Amino acid sequence: MKKKNWLVVISTCIFLFGLSMDVAAQKLGYINSQQILAQYKEAQDAQEQLDKINKQWEAEGRELQTQFQELGQQLESQSLLLSEERQMEKQAELQALYQKIQQFQNEKWGQNGEFFRKQEEIMKPVYDKINAAIQKVGEEERYDYVFDTVAGNIVYVSDNTNDLTEFVIEELEKGLESTSQGSSRRQ
Repeated sequence: MKKKNWLVVISTCIFLFGLSMDVAAQKLGYINSQQILAQYKEAQDAQEQLDKINKQWEAEGRELQTQFQELGQQLESQSLLLSEERQMEKQAELQALYQKIQQFQNEKWGQNGEFFRKQEEIMKPVYDKINAAIQKVGEEERYDYVFDTVAGNIVYVSDNTNDLTEFVIEELEKGLESTSQGSSRRQ
């Protein structure tokens, strides 16, 4: 009976050792998508373009808010001097402006707002290039898997020897004017 138990234990160990050898044969790599977006010039330019659009809309929103506050203050300061009919007109005007502000905010930053569409339009070509660079680096470097640490798709990395971030940035910057120094590929 004891001999049979030992055979099961030894067989299990041999099986697990073989399984671990198969897993160890896999070449894994990871990238930091946040770092790529921060360092890739085209992504920076796209983000600046989005920021410029957003600042313009924020200024328009602040102007509407200012108009709303001024109209509210006028109504409050003149309430004793205005007829009831004129007060109701001013309140209706104030309510219409409030609704205009709400509509503006929803159109620009709502769930399917213009900012979301602009972001999709401006960033899609950047994301396509990043994905193509990741694909190319993964194939050229013969990686079996490449994970993005920012998205939470990796839970443990024993060392940083498989970090492909610099290679992806290098691939993206080929032919682009860059002020940063590129890294050299591992041999």
